[in-house]
Amino acid sequence: MEIVFRSPANPKILIYVVTLLNVCFGSFNFYIDTNEVQRLLGLNAELFYVRNGVINEQASNFILSVPYKHNVFYFTWESLEEKPLNYKVKVDSPEQVVLEKPVLNISATGLMPKGSQMFSVDIPCSGKQSGQSDILVSVTITLPSNNITNINIHRRKTCIETDVKANNILSDSESVNPGPAKMFYFAISCAVGFLFFFLVFLTSFYIRRKKFKKVSDNNIDQSQSTFLHSSRNPTAISSYGSFRRAPSYSLLEDRPKDIQERISDLTIQRCRVCLKSVLLEGTFGRVYQGTYTKDNGSVESVLIKTVTDHASQIQISLLLQEGMSMYSINHKNILSILGVSFEENTAPFLLYPFRDFKNLKIFLQKCKLCSEGVAHTLTTQEIVDMALQITGAMLYLHKRHLLHKDLAARNCVVDEKLKIQITDNALSRDLFPADYHCLGDNENRPIKWLAIESLISKTFSPQSDVWSFGVLLWELTSLAQQPYVEIDPFEMAAYLKDGYRLTQPINCPDELFAVIAYCWAMNPEDRPTFLQLKVCLSEFYSQLTQYV
Repeated sequence: MEIVFRSPANPKILIYVVTLLNVCFGSFNFYIDTNEVQRLLGLNAELFYVRNGVINEQASNFILSVPYKHNVFYFTWESLEEKPLNYKVKVDSPEQVVLEKPVLNISATGLMPKGSQMFSVDIPCSGKQSGQSDILVSVTITLPSNNITNINIHRRKTCIETDVKANNILSDSESVNPGPAKMFYFAISCAVGFLFFFLVFLTSFYIRRKKFKKVSDNNIDQSQSTFLHSSRNPTAISSYGSFRRAPSYSLLEDRPKDIQERISDLTIQRCRVCLKSVLLEGTFGRVYQGTYTKDNGSVESVLIKTVTDHASQIQISLLLQEGMSMYSINHKNILSILGVSFEENTAPFLLYPFRDFKNLKIFLQKCKLCSEGVAHTLTTQEIVDMALQITGAMLYLHKRHLLHKDLAARNCVVDEKLKIQITDNALSRDLFPADYHCLGDNENRPIKWLAIESLISKTFSPQSDVWSFGVLLWELTSLAQQPYVEIDPFEMAAYLKDGYRLTQPINCPDELFAVIAYCWAMNPEDRPTFLQLKVCLSEFYSQLTQYV
């Protein structure tokens, strides 16, 4: 009897729904316990390959992708028979360049334990090059009736070149099971270090307070600060000011000093901008197609974001703030702002280069079947190619220490050649109101695109962008269906905590959905980086092109 584990299926269905069961002629358990499933998949469940002598056929369709930092796999087994069961364990890894030689912590042959015990397979990355390698763990069990059961378990390990450095610092096994002595000394070191930094903080706070008080008194007397001049009116502090004062609004908190220089560099005379047709329109926001006349007299097609006359000052400032998030970005897959136009008593214009592209979400929705037929039939190869373009853009943003925080199909554009560009999220709340919800905090957020930590504690990181990228991939494969359409926004946090995720779209390959589900790990550290996603998607794209 043989169990062969091939392509991945939906992890949620795999763990919670056991179907198509066959009974083997012997009683034993072979499974992954709750801690290991939580570590690899972020789910609170057990994954059984054989349970009480019953084989889980559903598990035969699952290849478990393993993050690069996890070098050890753990399995739990136990014999339920009175007579001992003989076993043989073998680990094969065909790609020796990416991985080191695998090591078992048990003998290759022996007797299966009668009590529940765990054994491990250590497969560290070599650190020589980045890539993925398939690992086969073969377990042969000899039953009392002399029947032989072969269990072949596949893992797909991701490695990067820096792994060898990480392994020298801390091995996977040490991070899972640290010794009590190390934990004691580590706690003592943390306590001493905290006390030291606390004393330094108190000292520096006292010194700074004295200096700040002295400088503040001098500044108030001399009235030299332009910000102090504007703060004499208490209402001016809490308001956003007029259109003319908008450039003084600090859009990037880490570099407020040169924000006026940035706006001045982007300022374009209104007489050079010509509005032509409305591309998108919301309650207070509009997106136009237009032209911009350069200094040399040449005319360039532009995309123009603006607001209507009845828009509030807060909405205008939000337009400027979100529009400036892509300032000074130069990447072929990022639509960065071209200029800003201000004029008295009119709404500001945000100008972007225009190459006859469409909003990606609207484009995907038009790819669905309709009475007129299909606007465009997307192939898996085209979808993966678009995903690779987005990963390249996100890699560029993260290298510049910038987070998108609202990565979705609505914030991307696509041209006729399926070239993708990521945009800022200016006006997205108004143009796509169904994608944003308020949870009682007076802030519209893309609830169903947010990572679990961003949803609960408003914490954003490169890992939270990876989660949103997973939802964006799901949009690509489902032709822009609404994610979690049946879930109330107020229940999303509890829904995700319980381990539920989006289901696999129709016609989405198992290999691609495995990458998508990998982005939704509960622990942010267990999610892949965009570099790893690029490696996985590139390999899958190469496999697709071999059959074209």
